[in-house]
Amino acid sequence: MKSKGFEGMACSIAGVLDAVGDRWGMLILRDLSLGLKRYDDLRRSTDVTHATLSSRLKHLEQSGLIERRQYQTRPDRFEYLLTRKGRDIILVLQALAQVGDKWAITGDAGPPLRFVDRNSGRSVKLAVVDEKSSERVRSRDVRPQAGPGADDLVRWRLTKFDA
Repeated sequence: MKSKGFEGMACSIAGVLDAVGDRWGMLILRDLSLGLKRYDDLRRSTDVTHATLSSRLKHLEQSGLIERRQYQTRPDRFEYLLTRKGRDIILVLQALAQVGDKWAITGDAGPPLRFVDRNSGRSVKLAVVDEKSSERVRSRDVRPQAGPGADDLVRWRLTKFDA
């Protein structure tokens, strides 16, 4: 049974989740962000079934996160590339990796993947910063607030926030 969609929901998080589709979609985006482009490489990396991979690639393309480009004829073969919108997902991937590393999800051997500054080679991490000053803000000092697109349900949720 297909789950209920997120249409009409005033929630940016739900919108991104809908665009990605599911965990397979996220792993496909991970692989594309790492430079994998071809169907067989994506299949090998994820070990997902052909049917699932094909379905997720179509969904990601329809969502505008990836584009399909032909690189061979006879037989026709395509590669998949992140769009500008799809490249924005890299922030979400980095955040998931950062939390997984903090929790030592993959064990005691250390992070399986690091993100580094291209110029210095030093590790980088995501942080919350003040939009105007770019100064770092502690997570415990961040609180949600209704934005201009908030509806009654968003405002109701915010009444439940325990500051």
